[in-house]
Amino acid sequence: MRPGQPPPLWKVVKGSPRLNRLSWRELISPGGISLPVFKHHVFVCHNVRPEGGPRPSCTSDGKSELHTQLQQLTKAAGLGGAVRINKSGCLDQCEHGPTVVVYPEAVWYGNVKPEDAAEIVNEHLIGGRPVERLRIADGCLNTKTCPHRG
Repeated sequence: MRPGQPPPLWKVVKGSPRLNRLSWRELISPGGISLPVFKHHVFVCHNVRPEGGPRPSCTSDGKSELHTQLQQLTKAAGLGGAVRINKSGCLDQCEHGPTVVVYPEAVWYGNVKPEDAAEIVNEHLIGGRPVERLRIADGCLNTKTCPHRG
């Protein structure tokens, strides 16, 4: 490896146990690896904190009916290849939980209930309009001075 070059990348060849070495140039070339491109990538917090802890939890048991609802509604709307719904660890918006964030727009939703999933799918993921009533105020994101923090 030459100085200033990124390290080589490895990938497993489908159906073969051997590894093929790909250079950075091969990876970014038109014939290189292509990763799925999603119109929206949705993260649903699944963090569980101990009962009585200093900050609340987004779930009480690490399970989320909200996540399940978002997945089912997205699939039913035919968005399976365009929208990815993922569980996440702590998104550090505990006072607003359950928390959902939608990328690439970086729209943060707080206090989301399973019954809100249809509105998020229909309005935001299909219609392109964030659900304003669920949005976390910009002044509350990435700050320790949010009025919702105790």
